[in-house]
Amino acid sequence: MARSLSPFVEPGVVLRTYTKDEAVRWGEQWLEVFGQERQGVNAKAYLWHVFSAGRFPAVEGRQAHAIYAEQRAPEYVVLANNREDAVLTDLLPTAALPSDWLVFPVNLAWTMAFTHEEGRMGPYFAKHANYERLRAENLARIDKRDAIALAKQKGWV
Repeated sequence: MARSLSPFVEPGVVLRTYTKDEAVRWGEQWLEVFGQERQGVNAKAYLWHVFSAGRFPAVEGRQAHAIYAEQRAPEYVVLANNREDAVLTDLLPTAALPSDWLVFPVNLAWTMAFTHEEGRMGPYFAKHANYERLRAENLARIDKRDAIALAKQKGWV
């Protein structure tokens, strides 16, 4: 079973800790979207090398942080670079351990890759090729979740 990252993800509540096999699958799905052109890049060591090597378009540094801060999704996957540890959390993470980790919504509309090289390399923010459609899906899910919560609060459900 995967080592729990729960105490190491901030802010928010860890909704689920994935098993090692599930974390590996998240890593595979991430690579299908963001790492298709990784040949010749040492993505086995660090997934974010696909960005630092220019194999997938991404913004870096302060600009990446600014775009990341604007993202909204119903939940967020936090995947450690080792691809063996992953959690699902309710709030956009701003801190996690270990130092190399990825954040993305479950539909992989975008990703933020935090690196141990921050300040020299990274972090990196990248969008899925279908970002606008996937972003709209995320916002619709948030609206639906909020409408259900309001209905429950008013006693309608």
